[in-house]
Amino acid sequence: MKKISIFSIFFLILFPAPALDLTGLQDSLSEIFSSSVDDNEGSTTFRSMNIPCGGRTESLGTVFTAICDDASFFDYNPAASAVLEKSEIAVYHNTWISDSAQETLALTRRNGSFGYSAQLKCFYVPFSEYNLYGDRVASSYYSETSLAFNTAYNFLSGYTFKGLTLGTNAKLAWRNVPDYTDNQNDSVISGSGLEQSALGIMADFGLLLRFSALKAYQDREPNIKVGLSLNNFGIALTGFGSSVKKDDDVPSRISFGLSYRPFQRFTISTEIRKPLVLSDLSASTKLSFGVGAEAKITDFFAFQSGFLLQGANPRISMGSEFEIKGIKMDVAYTFDLTSSANPINHISLSAKMTFGDRGRKEAMQKVDEAYLAGLKLYAEGYYTEALYKWNEAIIIAGSEPLDMRYEPAIQAKNAAINFNSSKFELESMYSIDFEE
Repeated sequence: MKKISIFSIFFLILFPAPALDLTGLQDSLSEIFSSSVDDNEGSTTFRSMNIPCGGRTESLGTVFTAICDDASFFDYNPAASAVLEKSEIAVYHNTWISDSAQETLALTRRNGSFGYSAQLKCFYVPFSEYNLYGDRVASSYYSETSLAFNTAYNFLSGYTFKGLTLGTNAKLAWRNVPDYTDNQNDSVISGSGLEQSALGIMADFGLLLRFSALKAYQDREPNIKVGLSLNNFGIALTGFGSSVKKDDDVPSRISFGLSYRPFQRFTISTEIRKPLVLSDLSASTKLSFGVGAEAKITDFFAFQSGFLLQGANPRISMGSEFEIKGIKMDVAYTFDLTSSANPINHISLSAKMTFGDRGRKEAMQKVDEAYLAGLKLYAEGYYTEALYKWNEAIIIAGSEPLDMRYEPAIQAKNAAINFNSSKFELESMYSIDFEE
């Protein structure tokens, strides 16, 4: 009952009655941010690549390049798949503006330091054509569909330093324009939409650093993350109905993000983005800035809020994540100058299901047990046996499914060898090499 009550109260706060009039607030924001109008806005194609998939990322104001801890990392930092704790499948629904919407399906998996994933995303909006007399003569959907494949690797992963993670996405996108009609007889012209349809070929590149500093709690997870990402670098081709030619530039951008978790249940993140028009950098839009925060109220309920300033259209978002029978659900609402309260839009939902960690937690327990057993044996004077245990911890940590350096055991082993005068005698006696 507690879960239902909390969510019900939050839902009523998050989604006000349709009669709510936001016109005054929108007018005020328009006046405040009028100086941020960017004349270059809207000069690129495949604009749906800038629409967040929804859910938690939407709640955080899309400030996700550094956080990147679930399957929605695709749109922000491709390096994240190599450090996700568990395999995951996620579905997202984002009600954008008017009748438009976006659906997303993502799957992620990780083997040791290697991560690989796939994402399918489709943005669509009804397309109706009317003749000169106002009669509807054609009805279909305009859509933009993208498929992304991801690989990432975490280099130099260890117990203390969590490694340098690099990743990439390879993307194919298709813009589908429906066929239109002949103005003379209202008949649909077969293949006419293909002329304006387009194929996008793009790639993302990402970097992620994770470490701990200024930490007011104890656990092994890093509390600071730094992310750098290059998104949507590529080309779009159109004119398939006749002669293929280059379309407008795709919406490329560079993003830099920083995430900090000072307390175990509170995270704050900030991000700077620079959109780019690769064929003419002078036509690129202005820098955008965002900030987001997440508070984990209980083990099953978290609240997020975010702010994004991009051009003259500030976005304020809020949402929550809650868990029901092992499935994480996210609900988010975003208000900006294109939002409507009647009917309500800019609502996004997501559902995420994890499928285990492929034995990483169990392997880590074995590493810890071997390390602690070595400490106990060394304290009791059994130096050789202690070295064996520390070697065991190092070997388990360095193999699948962990694939990491376990510095506590390495440091303990080296210290024991350096302070043990019988080191060479032990190596000769047991025909083993205790050096790193």
